[in-house]
Amino acid sequence: MYLKKLALTNFKNYPEVEFIFSDKINCFIGNNGTGKTNLLDAIHYLSFCKSYFNPVDSQNIRHGEDFFAIHGTYMRNDETPELAECIQKRNHRKKFLMNKKEYDRLADHIGNIPLVMISPYDRDLINDGSEIRRKYIDSVISQFDKIYLDDLISYQKALFQRNALLRSFSESNYFDATSLEIWDEQLIRHGNVIFEKRKSFLERFISIFRHYFSFITCGDEVVDIIYQSQLHGNEFGIQLSKALSRDRVAQFTTIGTHKDDLDFQISGYPIKKFGSQGQQKSFVIAIRLAQFDYTRNIKGYKPVLLLDDIFDKLDDLRVEQLIKLVSENSFGQVFITDTQEERVRKIFSNIEIDHKIFKIKNSK
Repeated sequence: MYLKKLALTNFKNYPEVEFIFSDKINCFIGNNGTGKTNLLDAIHYLSFCKSYFNPVDSQNIRHGEDFFAIHGTYMRNDETPELAECIQKRNHRKKFLMNKKEYDRLADHIGNIPLVMISPYDRDLINDGSEIRRKYIDSVISQFDKIYLDDLISYQKALFQRNALLRSFSESNYFDATSLEIWDEQLIRHGNVIFEKRKSFLERFISIFRHYFSFITCGDEVVDIIYQSQLHGNEFGIQLSKALSRDRVAQFTTIGTHKDDLDFQISGYPIKKFGSQGQQKSFVIAIRLAQFDYTRNIKGYKPVLLLDDIFDKLDDLRVEQLIKLVSENSFGQVFITDTQEERVRKIFSNIEIDHKIFKIKNSK
């Protein structure tokens, strides 16, 4: 499956623009601030119904305009065209359509057009708090498991209600165990499913990740991803009961899968503290490539791959290794942004593969 045509209207800095793409590699070249990354973000919208960078949809409407529209024509293996459309008007509900049919729930679209994006912001996976790592693993699993996504949504609703009750009990100096048990049951049921699926996913994912890290670095460094959860070896219901007095004081739920985290390690040490910039960048690129590989195997076809300004802080050897990798038949359509036209042309002078280079200037 690949994106044949992309048309934007009033999206970020683009008043109106249209592209016809190669089914292999497409490069957007231009200075910083010209809008190269905005094009990748538009493609991301068509897979996830949201921006990779800005969760406030109305802020992605071009200044002075009332709406934005993203239209993408995809081609499947049998050359059947499929039209994905995202339309956001100011002060209106976002509309997402597939083949002219609007979704009642945006979540129903997730996974239909699998996509993996590698961006400089991926360093946040290492440097930021646990929430971003939970969101990462959830976004990967949700692309091929809609039941998991439903469990996540149900868990978050139950967590919200339980926390609201805890605050209410504190403010009113009143406690009703029965009303709390209703949400405890919801948390336990959905939380156990989430925990088991996260654990199962990571057990299979880690070996793929290690393979790609070794390939990119041409080295023998030992890397690991350790799943940290309060549910390891503990029954969720018992842990929740033991924590009740603490939860009442804190006025929020202190036990559950919403506290899970991933510990990224290199040579047995946290890569956040002991990894160089090059090692950290290689680490997150390997995570994303492993995500691509895993998703492809589950879905049975190749996700779209977006590479945003990833050559910065990678030496020439790692850049060459990466481009050789994505040029192989195991990868499908790839989109790349870079500021240096000469570097991109040099890369493709050494690698024979169908590609297009788009020079971006003044939103054109």
